[in-house]
Amino acid sequence: MKRSIVLHLLVVLVALPAAAQTGDYPNRPVRIILPQAAGGAVDVAIRPIAQKLTETWAQQVIIDNRPGANGIIGMEAVAKSKPDGYTLGAAFTSALTINPHVYKSLPYDTFRDFVPVTQVVINTIALVVNPYLPARTVKELVALGKSRPGDLIYASAGVGNMTHLAAELMRMETNLKLVHVPYKGDTPAVTDLIGGQAALIFATAPSVAAHIKSGRLRLLATCGEKRALSYPDTPTMIESGFPKVVVTGWWGLVAPAGTPQDIVQKVQRDTARVLQLPEQRERLIAVGAEPAGTTPEQFAAFLKSEMEKWERVAKAGGIYHSQ
Repeated sequence: MKRSIVLHLLVVLVALPAAAQTGDYPNRPVRIILPQAAGGAVDVAIRPIAQKLTETWAQQVIIDNRPGANGIIGMEAVAKSKPDGYTLGAAFTSALTINPHVYKSLPYDTFRDFVPVTQVVINTIALVVNPYLPARTVKELVALGKSRPGDLIYASAGVGNMTHLAAELMRMETNLKLVHVPYKGDTPAVTDLIGGQAALIFATAPSVAAHIKSGRLRLLATCGEKRALSYPDTPTMIESGFPKVVVTGWWGLVAPAGTPQDIVQKVQRDTARVLQLPEQRERLIAVGAEPAGTTPEQFAAFLKSEMEKWERVAKAGGIYHSQ
């Protein structure tokens, strides 16, 4: 009897340091690995949120940009990090729910190697063109493309990227013959679109919002099921006559598999509170995004539905990455 009591006490004592460690989380800087270059759509949205979390936790939240390979480099780094809550990942559509269907192999598995924390932001996907094109509606763009088959170039942030698959959805529905030019990220793709090297792109609104406002790019439509809060006067692709071209961008926080659940819950709760701040909501809407702040369970279910959708699109379009 005494021996069993002693063993029980030993188990409790061994567990105490871990409990204490999670109870005062965070007690040192937290790193968020972002698999995108500085200045990209996710980067623009996440930095003010990270700053607010820094204030909330009285610990610095550091953005660690790890761009390349359609998000693979950064997400691999997250998957291999210690699951203690001090390394998180800012995942987005392509990295978690498209890559598994367009790469032959990945150094991570979306559901095995990560714990969903929260979907942070819903990104409006915008169809924008260079103003040199004589098209002010989607139907005019399609008519122009059919009159010049194989002449219009569309840019994307990379092969298999969500910006690529969104354009493929349109191509499949309209039977347009478009030329695809992939870039290493949305920033260079948008830069060349402004320069006239490409005619159009399906881009995350935060990456093109300033250029739409300045007139360097022309917004034709948004791709959600309803009009974007940021662009209430702009029709959706559904309203423009293309009901199958429905695409929603997003990014969310994940943690390495094995991260304690109480830490996951704390990060989710505190992030959701930050997103409820009026200035954060207004800031996101101003750049074409909307706050989410879902629970880990809701985010997990969303990831599953996104996986299924993009698998269908990738197969229908015969899209694969050569690497």
